[in-house]
Amino acid sequence: MGSFSIWHWLIVLLIVVMVFGTKKLKNMGSDLGGAVKGFKDGMKDGSGDNPAPSAAPAPSQVANNQAADKTTIDVEAKQKS
Repeated sequence: MGSFSIWHWLIVLLIVVMVFGTKKLKNMGSDLGGAVKGFKDGMKDGSGDNPAPSAAPAPSQVANNQAADKTTIDVEAKQKS
């Protein structure tokens, strides 16, 4: 009972084809292949695009930080001496 023989796998394949049909299985296979290809391309593009941090923040970021300062309270924890 440990492993299935080739006949078991052929019967399972036959049942899957009968339930889903060849057209739907073909579409699912092409969708899965496209997803894997997109994932690999994304991983390849993501590893090479490490932008260097800029020395000064952009003016829009400064304006956003000032607006956030009015509504947020920033607290730093201090050590007891």
